[in-house]
Amino acid sequence: MTDSSQGVRAPLIERSALKQQFGTDDNLRLRQDTHDQYSVPRVDFADWVLTHYAWQGSERVLDVGTGSGRYFDWIHQHRPHTSYIGLDMFEGMLLGHAGHGRLLCSEAAALPFADHSFDIVMANHMLYLVPDIDAVLREIRRVLRPKGVVIAATNSVQTMPEFNALFRRAVTLLSTPGGAYNSGPPASFSSFTLENGPQILHRHFYAVVRHDLPQALVFETPEPALAYLESLRSVREPHLPERVLWEDVMDVMREQIERVIAHFGELVVQKISGVLVASEDGGFIGPFVAKRNHHE
Repeated sequence: MTDSSQGVRAPLIERSALKQQFGTDDNLRLRQDTHDQYSVPRVDFADWVLTHYAWQGSERVLDVGTGSGRYFDWIHQHRPHTSYIGLDMFEGMLLGHAGHGRLLCSEAAALPFADHSFDIVMANHMLYLVPDIDAVLREIRRVLRPKGVVIAATNSVQTMPEFNALFRRAVTLLSTPGGAYNSGPPASFSSFTLENGPQILHRHFYAVVRHDLPQALVFETPEPALAYLESLRSVREPHLPERVLWEDVMDVMREQIERVIAHFGELVVQKISGVLVASEDGGFIGPFVAKRNHHE
């Protein structure tokens, strides 16, 4: 990954692995359901994200990387007069989306819309996947109206350290002595995080505000934790050391998780997610910009 004024290029996840991971919404839905069911405290994440913007009720919204429509459901229920368009690069992700007639299959780096078309562009939990974040943000800036707002949910680079530690220990136990283990694409999730996201967005927008949501996943049985990890197989398995099999890693993971639950009564996985809201001179920054321009 490079981080410069010319652009941020994330470590690439192979297109084939992406298609396996996001060709349908099965893996995404499983992880979303896990967060909904096992997070403490319980929070409606879509509601939490979208209420960090002061909605007027008639905005035109583009949902980039819409997936199965988690945010559309909130908008449809709470802001029914909003004009909504959802976009995703994988057609299979859109099959379960409720926004029929409002969906497009397209790349985020080449948005098929005229300049200044939207009041809000959402890019929730998707910017870490794109190979050139700045190219996508330039497109988002182009299609935003002058007072438009970007809403980008993402995770902290420090999220779920317990899963990462257990996974790395399982791989180490199964590797030949002295063998190196490259954790691979999950590290690319750090290409757009709560920590570096404000700096990246600030290259394209005058103001960025960050909101954090600390929670924990609490598992009293191993199965939901293992199912969550299994859903990431397509992006983790290609980076295992030679002769280390995914099935063996998951067997060791089960043993470790069972021991933790037997000893403590539960497995607690700390997580930090959040949302970044950015704008050139609209939304939360509008009054400040107006005051500044008045004094100038």
